[in-house]
Amino acid sequence: MDAWIEALKKELGLTTDIDKTLILNVARDAAHAVERPAAPVTTFLLGYAAALGADVKSAAETIEKLAMQWPKSE
Repeated sequence: MDAWIEALKKELGLTTDIDKTLILNVARDAAHAVERPAAPVTTFLLGYAAALGADVKSAAETIEKLAMQWPKSE
């Protein structure tokens, strides 16, 4: 996966470091607490928030908190 991340960053012209574990945890929380398709959408929104200047760790904590409070579907 590290090679994929580096190749993708190069192709997209990105130089920023990423916290792979944090991103995967956000995706896991969304997939398990909301629904599976929420994982990629949630990680996209995390990235978008980061692009707008949000602190990634803080945003991830907000996402985790919301996901843990999300009502369980029947």
